[in-house]
Amino acid sequence: MNAQQADFITASTTIDRPPLTPEIALHLATEVTPLWHATADSLVHAGVEPPFWAFAWPGGQALARYVMDNAAIVAGRRVLDIAAGSGLVAIAAAMAGAASVLANDIDPLSLAAVALNAKLNGVTVTTSGDDLTDLPFPEDGPREWDVILAGDVFYDREMAARFAPWLGARAAAGALVLIGDPNRPYLPSENLKRLKTYDVTTSLDLESATKMATTIWRLGA
Repeated sequence: MNAQQADFITASTTIDRPPLTPEIALHLATEVTPLWHATADSLVHAGVEPPFWAFAWPGGQALARYVMDNAAIVAGRRVLDIAAGSGLVAIAAAMAGAASVLANDIDPLSLAAVALNAKLNGVTVTTSGDDLTDLPFPEDGPREWDVILAGDVFYDREMAARFAPWLGARAAAGALVLIGDPNRPYLPSENLKRLKTYDVTTSLDLESATKMATTIWRLGA
C-alpha cells in the first residue's frame, strides 16, 4: 500500500460497520455513484477495477458472520479469502483465531483497503495480488490453505468460469471451501451443501432489494 492509495481510500470512504457484522469496522463508501465515477474515469487507460472494495457485499457479510459464529472452522488453520474486496471475510477469520490469513484480490486498491481495514480492527492479514486461478494446481505436496473463503464471487459468467473449477479442485484435494452467495445467477448448481441462510440488509444503489437471502455453501461436501 502506498500513500496515494491510502489517501484516496480514506478520502472516498467513511468508517462504518456492516449490518450483519457490527463487530468489524471498515472503510466503506456512503455514496455509490461518486466513488464509482472517481475510478471509472481511469478504467480504460489504467486497467483500474471498479471499487468493489468499498462495499460490504451480501455474500461477504454472510460469510463473515458465519465464520465468527463458528470460529472452530478457522481457528488455528491457514485461511485464504479469495476476491477479498474490502477484506471483511479475511478480518472475520483473523478475529476468529485463524493461524494465518491471506487476502487475495487482483485490484491493488482492494489490497490497500484490506491493509487499512485490518489495521483498523487490530488484526494481521497478509495480502496477495496474484491471479491465483492462473497458478498451476500442485498435484503433490501439502495444501497451501486449509480453508478457502469465497464471498460473492459468482456474479458474472467470466468470474464463475474461472473460480468454479479452481475452487472445486482445492475442495477435492481436501481444503474446506465455503461460499457466501445471495443467489447470483452463475453459482454452480452441483456439489454444494447448504449450511445456513441469512437475510442481509443491502442498498438499492447496489442490489435489486433492501434485503437479500444469502446462503453459506460448502463446496465438495
